[in-house]
Amino acid sequence: MQYTKPFSEIRLSDLPQVGGKNASLGEMFQQLKPQGIEVPDGFAVTANAYWDFLRHNHIEQKLAGVLAQLDTKTFSNLTRVGQQARDLFNNATLPPALQYEIISQYNATFNKFGAGLVENGRAQFSLAVRSSATAEDLPEASFAGQQETYLNILGENALVEACRKCYQSLFTDRAIKYREDNRFEHMKVALSIGVQLMVRADKGASGVIFTMDPDSGFRDVVLVTGAWGLGENVVKGNINPDEFLVFKPTLRQNKNAIVNRKLGDKQLTMIYTDASASNDSTVNIDTPVDKQKQFILSDEEIMQLARWSVIIEEHYGKPMDIEWGKDGLTNELFILQARPETVHSRSQGFTFTDYKLKNKGKVLCEGMGLGNKIKAGKARIILSPNDAHKLNDGEVLVTEKTDPDWDPIMKRAAAVITDQGGRTSHAAIVARELGAAAIVGTGNATKAIKDGQHITVSCADGNVGKVYDGILEWTETNIDTRNIIMPETKVMFILGDPSKAFQLSMLPNNGVGLMRMEFIINDVIRIHPMALKQFDKLEDAEVKKQINELTFGYASKEDYFVQKLAEATAQIAAAFHPKDVIVRMSDFKSNEYANLIGGKQFEPTEENPMIGFRGASRYYKPMYQPAFEMECKAMKMVRDEMGLTNVKIMIPFC
Repeated sequence: MQYTKPFSEIRLSDLPQVGGKNASLGEMFQQLKPQGIEVPDGFAVTANAYWDFLRHNHIEQKLAGVLAQLDTKTFSNLTRVGQQARDLFNNATLPPALQYEIISQYNATFNKFGAGLVENGRAQFSLAVRSSATAEDLPEASFAGQQETYLNILGENALVEACRKCYQSLFTDRAIKYREDNRFEHMKVALSIGVQLMVRADKGASGVIFTMDPDSGFRDVVLVTGAWGLGENVVKGNINPDEFLVFKPTLRQNKNAIVNRKLGDKQLTMIYTDASASNDSTVNIDTPVDKQKQFILSDEEIMQLARWSVIIEEHYGKPMDIEWGKDGLTNELFILQARPETVHSRSQGFTFTDYKLKNKGKVLCEGMGLGNKIKAGKARIILSPNDAHKLNDGEVLVTEKTDPDWDPIMKRAAAVITDQGGRTSHAAIVARELGAAAIVGTGNATKAIKDGQHITVSCADGNVGKVYDGILEWTETNIDTRNIIMPETKVMFILGDPSKAFQLSMLPNNGVGLMRMEFIINDVIRIHPMALKQFDKLEDAEVKKQINELTFGYASKEDYFVQKLAEATAQIAAAFHPKDVIVRMSDFKSNEYANLIGGKQFEPTEENPMIGFRGASRYYKPMYQPAFEMECKAMKMVRDEMGLTNVKIMIPFC
């Protein structure tokens, strides 16, 4: 019997034998590598090998007996049953024929690639060993995140041991509970193992890609996220990653298609330790401050990953959730994994509920809001899944971060709030799947909120989610867009918040009739344009310090203004493309301009700013003309370089 198959011989049709993860890797390696997509080579250990492993060690019947003891109503003995099941694997060995095949494949892979993987004169041939579960009767089940992955595996013995541990990880407490929740019979689920060349992302960067906006379901963008080092920090929400939005239609036209970028704090970098074939083969170190303030990818690398992602999406015929890595030794990009997106790809997108707070109270904390919902309840601060019993149904879970061990507890929560994590973290992905409200990356929720405090969680105002003190009132309006009849008069939005654009674009509309530039300058740029243009002439040292912090990493102070304004405008233009987006050039009143960072030095004091120094009369005055020039440069960038020619310019108060 053949126990292993190289990726070059695996297709999606092999899913029952190699699991979803390996089937997808083989499919991409065979079908998409010829199109330029780099996928690390490797091989799969089949499900047949797992069954022979159980029989060889005479643990099949014992395992069934242990699992039969599980309390499937309250799961009161889940920890004990899980431990007993895993204990059966402690002294188990792989059958000799299986060991021989695995080592033969290892040697073949080493002979093919090992000599070229050298750092400081030493061979750096290491492997990633990934679990890929499969159920023969339900092969489309994902089992995502339920079993273990072992990284930086060095040598034949370590590889064999990592394979044994993968088999053992089929019986983690979370994997047992997952199968019970999804009604899989434990003894009908097998484990395949993927053995793959390591991408040295520990010395580079890695992250997650969605081929759509994962919050709104908007299909015309690719969201690339990532951080320095191994990708587990991004997936588990240990850090707030960098984020990049790429617009597919202009990407296909070879334009500069990055319509939004967000610098994450990336405070930790996950690297390898010297340990092998164990859970402690990685360690988190503090990221140097200069790297925290630096984007992890160049524009060309962002667009390369986006191009690959579009090819993968078109090949599979559905939105995809993709993992990527950048090898720090070779500077090469790789696709490490791809699976179908599981939330919006099932949605028809015709109906939704509009939530609005009737009143607002004291804001306790804020972060990235997900779910476009409002929920309220008693806060329960829980720092370990071992304390799951402390959360009652309908309470709000407040924690530092989550991983798959938290899945059972998250299902009981009215909403989820985390200190850490971004839009592609575990907490964000599971909250979307559950249809729950979530606020991630608050930084301080576990300190700002008291255990037992009544709170309201609002994710109904764009990307920023807010936690309010007390139980507030709100309205919920169900809308079916199929019942809306458009009038002959054009219905166009008044809009100034890019974070709301994708969601609003799904309503029946004729575009944006008024995009208010001053909202973007106030909320995104925050600095008076002349304070950037004449930075050296600023008199206030504290203002100069603030501006230096905000503009760090940009080629110049002017570039900061132009790029930020261009990208915020581009995000709105992309959301409504190809419909018109009428952009009104900045129309602050002088008192509003003065409130921007550095603004007081450049604004006159007026008795009635409403009819004063604003609009066209401001633009041609020598004291503001250089700032208007920057606004024009940003709009030219949107139209010419980014290809969003649906942007039209309005000059106010001519």
